[in-house]
Amino acid sequence: VQQVLRDQLVSKLGQQNEPHSHNGGPNPLLVNVSARHVHVTLEHLEVLFGAGAKLTKFKEQYQAGEFASEQVGNVIGTRNRMIPSVRILGPCRDYTQVELSYTDGIFLGISLPLRISGNHENTPGCIIIGTQGVLHLQQGVIRAERHVHMNPDDLAHYRVADGDYMRLRIHGPCGVTFD
Repeated sequence: VQQVLRDQLVSKLGQQNEPHSHNGGPNPLLVNVSARHVHVTLEHLEVLFGAGAKLTKFKEQYQAGEFASEQVGNVIGTRNRMIPSVRILGPCRDYTQVELSYTDGIFLGISLPLRISGNHENTPGCIIIGTQGVLHLQQGVIRAERHVHMNPDDLAHYRVADGDYMRLRIHGPCGVTFD
C-alpha cells in the first residue's frame, strides 16, 4: 500500500528530492524523516540471512556510500508484537542497532531511549527475524535524536562542528524549526 501511494504521489507531483531553493551554503541541505531501520554487523547479517550473506543495494541514501538494502527483518518487542519488513541499511557496521519511532516503541512495548545513532550502551534489546535465522539482540534499540549530515565545507559555512547543537529553520507556508 505504501509503495502504491508513493508511486501515485511521484507520478502526480514528480520526484521531490531536490530543494526548491538553495540555502546559500556550499551544498543544498535536504531535510528528511528517517524511517525505522536496522544497522547490522556482518556476523549478525549472517545469523539473519545465512553464511556468506551480503547486503544488496536497493536504493542509494543521501550520504555517500550509504544505502537501503533489499534485506529486511521482522522486529519483535516485549509485547510479542511485530513490525514486519524493517529495512536494513548498509554497509555493515561494527555494531547492530535498531532505530524506531516513539510510537513504534509504544506498540512493541519497548521504552526507547533518545540517543545519537551509535550510542546504544545500556539500551533495550529486541528480536529480529530474518529469512534464515533469529537474532536475540540484547541491546541496541533506540529512538534517534534529530541530527544533520554535513560535509566539511558545510560545517565551515554554518560555523558548526561535529556534535554541536543547532536550530534548523525550514521556511514555507507551514514552516518549522528543528532543534
